[in-house]
Amino acid sequence: MLKFLYLSDNKIDGRLPNWLHKIGPLHLLDLSHNQLKQSLDQVSWNQQLEYLDFSFNKISGGISSSICNASSIWYLNLSHNKLTGIIPQCLTNSSSLRVLDLQQNKLHGTLPSSFSKNCWLQILNLNDNVLKGSLPESLSNCRFLEGLSLANNQLEDAFPHWLQGLPDLRLLVLRANKLHGTIENLKTKQGFVSLVILDISSNNFSGPIPKVFIRKFQAMTNVVQDANGQYIGLFYRYRKEKNDYLTITTKSIVLTMEKIRKDFVSIDLSENRFEGEIPNVIGELQALRALNLSHNILSGTIPQSLGNLTNLESLDLSSNMFTGMIPTELTNLNFLEVLNLSNNHIVGAIPQGKQFNTFSNDSYMGNTELCGFPLTKECSKDLEQDSPPALPFKREHGYGFEWKPVALGYGCGMIFGMGIGCCVLLIGKPQWIVRIVT
Repeated sequence: MLKFLYLSDNKIDGRLPNWLHKIGPLHLLDLSHNQLKQSLDQVSWNQQLEYLDFSFNKISGGISSSICNASSIWYLNLSHNKLTGIIPQCLTNSSSLRVLDLQQNKLHGTLPSSFSKNCWLQILNLNDNVLKGSLPESLSNCRFLEGLSLANNQLEDAFPHWLQGLPDLRLLVLRANKLHGTIENLKTKQGFVSLVILDISSNNFSGPIPKVFIRKFQAMTNVVQDANGQYIGLFYRYRKEKNDYLTITTKSIVLTMEKIRKDFVSIDLSENRFEGEIPNVIGELQALRALNLSHNILSGTIPQSLGNLTNLESLDLSSNMFTGMIPTELTNLNFLEVLNLSNNHIVGAIPQGKQFNTFSNDSYMGNTELCGFPLTKECSKDLEQDSPPALPFKREHGYGFEWKPVALGYGCGMIFGMGIGCCVLLIGKPQWIVRIVT
């Protein structure tokens, strides 16, 4: 009896073939990357079905609750279609579902209000829909959750601090919603200990970047020496490769990735209203490969501790209110490929050497007081960053005189006195000198 059927990456068009319902209950059905246009109502859901992939088709209509008749399903991928309607509550009450990928559809309404206490979800991807409302705290029941991606929706809520207790959460992407408020210092000792990708960009978060919040990213402090073959997500029972597509922003480029290596560590807080200084503790996240803090209202100087991020490949601090000079410690970033410090109030000479010799004018535009290569504005000698600081003025014996001016005055007085003495010896006692003296 046929149990596994792979028909992905073909040119199957229109409806499912009628013979598909006559071959008996399948355990796995993969029809991804085709041109299917039918609705899900025409699919026969059976209890034996465990793996279903209809991604990258043109399936329309809603998701009926009858889908939960497939009570053994643990992988459900309906992404990149034209599905509408709401997400059935029964999907989040399933005790078998491990992967739910519904991204790139037109689903609306709110997120399911409750996730079962027996939740086994490991990957939940609802990117690029029209979902509204708040994030249900019952998501914290999904103790094995490894990746949560809700980007490009219309969710309105505060930062979900209650997710911090999930021990396996590696990926949290909340980009481009209507989330707001401050990110408070985490109240538990655990924090986001396994998190390696955090993207909360393009929201309305405000206030300072909490030091404690950053300090608890323990996985970001440990550099993975060899991550070949190690990816975020599941090692599927039926497939050695997974296709959970995720859109991320790195090196100023939006990328869609099929698989994300565990050593790809990224923080993106851009396009919010964060203020204050960059916490020095960010320099402890030595596994970071991409850091984006652009388009906020951050101020103060760029911390020297960023020079400790020796694995960093992309650094974007543009469109803030940073002042002071560019720390020379940033020249230690040997893997830095993208640097953007534009549109700030940075002054002085641009550090030279190593990666800094490869960046163009675009990295520094909008900082009128910067000078040096690659800019055409040359630095005056007193602005050279490498020049030693002037020594403090020293007073000797409590007086405001140095030995050089004293010696000069003494010498001039001696010469003048010797001249007067010669006059007296040659012409006697001149009356004009007597008058001056007496």
